[in-house]
Parts: sequence; structure tokens; C-alpha cells
Amino acid sequence: MSEPRLKYADLAPEGMAKMRELEHYLNTGAGLEASLLGLVRLRASLMNGCEYCIHLHTAELRKLNEPAERIDGLAEWRNSDLYTKRERAALAWTEAVTDIQEGHAPDAVYDEVRAHFSDVETVNLTLVITTINAWNRIAISLGAYPGHAGAAVTESMER
Repeated sequence: MSEPRLKYADLAPEGMAKMRELEHYLNTGAGLEASLLGLVRLRASLMNGCEYCIHLHTAELRKLNEPAERIDGLAEWRNSDLYTKRERAALAWTEAVTDIQEGHAPDAVYDEVRAHFSDVETVNLTLVITTINAWNRIAISLGAYPGHAGAAVTESMER
């Protein structure tokens, strides 16, 4: 598909603006490291198969000077020692929240997040995960793909 199914930013500008406002807060006021945000967003996008978001978050992580080995190995993070305990807890939480129908965010995963994140950070991390899942679903269902005419809207959505 080379064009979006709907020009959703034009059709629902207020809703899209609210989504971008939340992303702005998460990027600037949530107290979470930029690299952690990028890893979480990329992991959820990989799970959801959102090609556009995978491309976007891979590029963002490269701009943050994340090593290629950490970016490329993210799908297999459990078998790697490249990620900190905090990142591992966040990635496990990302998987649990993204795939919520499988196990409903198990207590063991939640307890590990709580061992590495404050109350506020846990809420903000969960907001990051839920918003990237929303963006993935918008991009996949309504059609945001690298290089299409509406890609600039999606590129600006998480800044």
C-alpha cells in the first residue's frame, strides 16, 4: 500500500493532536531515559509488525547513538546480556502489556518492573507502551508506511 487508507490526521485533527500532546509529555516530562523509550517503542512495534514504526524507532535509536548490536538484537533481548536490569524489566513489561490477552500482565513481570521503576515511572512506562501500541494500530490499520505521502504526520507524532 503506497497511500494511507484514510487521511486520519486531516479527518481527526483534534484527536491526533491529543495523541501528540501525550507523546510530547512522555518524551519530555515522564522522567524516563530517551534510549529506554526508544527500546520500548521498538520492541512493541516489532511485536505488532508495524513496519513504519520499526523504521522510525530504529532511526531514533541510531540518532541516540545506541549500538547496532542492541538495536538489532532487541527481538531476542532475553538471550542477551546487552541490556541492563532496568531495561530488561521494561522490555518484559512491554511484552506483557502489548500482548495483554496472554496472561494479563503477570504479577511476576509487574513485580520486576516495580523493583526498577518508581510509582510514577511505572505509570509513565505503561503510558509509553500503550501509546506506541495505539500508534502501531493506527499505522497498520489506516496505512502509515515509510515513504508514503502522509508519512510526515506519523513522523511528527512522537516528538
